[in-house]
Amino acid sequence: MDNSGKEKEAMQLMAEADKKVKSSGSFLGGMFGGNHKVEDACEMYARAANMFKMAKNWSAAGSAFCQAARLHMQMQNKLDSATSFVDAGNAYKKADPQEAINCLNAAIDIYTDMGRFTIAAKHHMTIAEIYESELVDIEKAIAHYEQAADYYKGEESNSSANKCLLKVGSYSAQLEQYPKAIEIFEQVATSTMDNPLLKYNAKEYFWKAALCHFIVDELNAKLAIEKYEGMFPAFSDSRECKLLKKLLEAHEEQNNEAFTEAVKEFDSISRLDQWQTTMLLRIKKTIQGDAGDLK
Repeated sequence: MDNSGKEKEAMQLMAEADKKVKSSGSFLGGMFGGNHKVEDACEMYARAANMFKMAKNWSAAGSAFCQAARLHMQMQNKLDSATSFVDAGNAYKKADPQEAINCLNAAIDIYTDMGRFTIAAKHHMTIAEIYESELVDIEKAIAHYEQAADYYKGEESNSSANKCLLKVGSYSAQLEQYPKAIEIFEQVATSTMDNPLLKYNAKEYFWKAALCHFIVDELNAKLAIEKYEGMFPAFSDSRECKLLKKLLEAHEEQNNEAFTEAVKEFDSISRLDQWQTTMLLRIKKTIQGDAGDLK
């Protein structure tokens, strides 16, 4: 379907909206329905933005939504302004990730000012995802996941907070910030182990914390596993705990083959994801004479 006509129509609407804004700012325009003209202009910018979206001109759509957002703010329509900034961010996501982040941050400022922290947290998560996948800036992704977790916690949305914290934990470990990762995994494990619906997940978080301990120090890992078994007896029977004990034994004996065999046996039943494989390789590299793989 040819949407080039939509783009022309959108550009005409933008020009009309610009005219209305200019005339509303003049002395006579201000006396004769200035605000009404600004409201009309807002509506025109939004309509133009949707036409640009149909024509897949995402940058123009984002720009038009931004114009609407600024006018809404001028008229003190905070909620409408925030919504328009979010619409702008969603359009820019497809063309200009950094501009998308700027728009979402503008929306977050409005939502936090209004005390709407849950929705602000949701947009912090979106920004974190853009840094993860588009801009590949893990430090900034971590910062936005942490901010989202803080806001969710403040609003008692603990499962959403934990979801963000687990991202922070995984990325911190990837960046070799092991004490921070351990603290997060232990915190989330402790908060989930008493919840009948979530306690099954606690063993996964204790397992991740133990892997981080293991990379730092073998004795630390041994003590941590004992602590986790005492806190959460179900952890003792888990395949993860049994694997950790086999790996500790192989590590103590500096036995490369036994280490690799234990990992392969575990992986044949429960597939290891990329993060777990990376952590296990880092542990294996501390065994003398290691070839650097798990095959």
